[in-house]
Amino acid sequence: MNILELSEQEIVRRQSLQTLREMGIDPYPAAEFPTNAFSTDIKAEFKDEDEPRQVVIAGRMMGRRVMGKASFAELQDSKGRIQVYIARDEICPDENKDLYNTVFKKLLDIGDFIGVKGFVFRTQTGEISVHAKELCLLSKSLKPLPIVKYKDGVAYDKFDDPELRYRQRYVDLIVNDGVKDTFLQRATVLRTLRSVLDNAGYTEVETPTLQSIAGGASARPFITHFNALDQDMYMRIATELYLKRLIVGGFEGVYEIGKNFRNEGMDRNHNPEFTCMELYVQYKDYNWMMAFTEKLLETICIAVNGKPEREIDGNIVSFKAPLSEQFEIASAATSAWEIGNPVYPPARQKLAEHGIDCNGKTEEEIRAFCKEKGMDVDETMGKGKLIDELFGEFCEGTFLQPTFITDYPVEMSPLTKMHRSKPGLTERFELMVNGKELANAYSELNDPIDQEERFIDQMKLADKGDDEAMIIDQDFLRALQYGMPPTSGIGIGIDRLVMLMTGKTFIQEVLFFPQMKPEKKMPQSTIKEWEEIGVPEDWAYVLRKAGFNLISDIREEKAQGLQQKIGEINKKYKLGYEKPSVDDIQGWINAANA
Repeated sequence: MNILELSEQEIVRRQSLQTLREMGIDPYPAAEFPTNAFSTDIKAEFKDEDEPRQVVIAGRMMGRRVMGKASFAELQDSKGRIQVYIARDEICPDENKDLYNTVFKKLLDIGDFIGVKGFVFRTQTGEISVHAKELCLLSKSLKPLPIVKYKDGVAYDKFDDPELRYRQRYVDLIVNDGVKDTFLQRATVLRTLRSVLDNAGYTEVETPTLQSIAGGASARPFITHFNALDQDMYMRIATELYLKRLIVGGFEGVYEIGKNFRNEGMDRNHNPEFTCMELYVQYKDYNWMMAFTEKLLETICIAVNGKPEREIDGNIVSFKAPLSEQFEIASAATSAWEIGNPVYPPARQKLAEHGIDCNGKTEEEIRAFCKEKGMDVDETMGKGKLIDELFGEFCEGTFLQPTFITDYPVEMSPLTKMHRSKPGLTERFELMVNGKELANAYSELNDPIDQEERFIDQMKLADKGDDEAMIIDQDFLRALQYGMPPTSGIGIGIDRLVMLMTGKTFIQEVLFFPQMKPEKKMPQSTIKEWEEIGVPEDWAYVLRKAGFNLISDIREEKAQGLQQKIGEINKKYKLGYEKPSVDDIQGWINAANA
């Protein structure tokens, strides 16, 4: 990188870096620096009457107040922040005071990692601090941090632009309070989830991420090419079919917490790469899974929040079990509906409010109604998918409290067992919370003949152009033919679960590194293009620094004026380049106008 591509502060920091090296100080030492305390522990355990505690701490310097021969620094470690008192004659006991006068005061910057050895004390203002006896540099920061300033409780210069926060999460974690806490809570969610499943006797497993068939869900996959086998492969859209194979193989219960990938849109509730937990347990049905799920969610909520409730968008959402006390149950089967044309109620009533009645309607009639309502539907969508789109558009957002929507139409549930008493329906539930789907569960289809017929129906949808329709997985069918016991399965979106447990309303807030559009870059002519009009490489960078990013930017410049502008850059940064003549520069301008 050319130095002229850096900001003023970055240039100064690199100069400090060089000075440190010239002084014999390694700005990136390799040796271990063993610490024995964290900021939070120091503050919590301090007692005025105790003997001074000797501590070794390390972290980022996030603030500095120099007051002659003594200074205060604010050190941020992985747990919090603590003040450090630094006296010149304490850290420089001999005649050489460079460590304080030069290194600490002039060459260290906000964001640098430092190590401190000293003792704990309370200042005259009552603040628990560390009195430094030794100080060393552990890592030099070359980019300045955005420093949030507070006055009268109001924050200024906040690093709060969402795009910058998500793109530079490492900065977000450093400067914004509470961001790290969200991800620590995410870790608690996962730890608690694993604990419940492990204690229940179920086995955590891993299944392929690259799959020859993208099965287990209706979604558009990401496609790549496996060179060794010379075949296209798919990033998995679900773990379901492989986990069921393990049930066939004799496991009592298996679960996987892993990444799925769906080549679809991004919004506040969707990311194309997301984490999902899928669980399959033999000899269970979807009724058992409902009861298990509600207890699981209650346990997780208590672990994260200390209670079974969480405020989300100003509303208190309760995860308290049992179902009969807190959860609504809605069934898709009602006596008022003709068998074969079910829609999930309470969706029926909600859809009726919008003038929608799918009872007895053909696929074409339902599609026409969707279009009338301005919905994005097309000819590739079958009846089941159209109904699902209607439900999502008009009903999903109305379910604030955890609500089980049960007994879905067969067209929408190709992997689900037919309902034991309701023809045309399947034993399936979706759990809605705060207006969005959190979980999807079935009494799993284990009839291999029925499963094959369902797959064939899905292929008919694929032939119509539905790129989310399931592909027939012949190996999975072969596994079913060996016999799969009655099984219940569930998939829970971990990212959405964390959103609920932390009260966040954007999925990007609970993902360390959400997918982002490419960064917008300022249009620039390349160094090669500058060279083609006669500008040497060194001076091309100078021109950029002077604000001429495109060759076209110099067309209206006067040669003498341009010479002066780039000459000032050459002088300011002590580059020592041989100044081009006015004639040389006029040649650049002429070429730019050619």
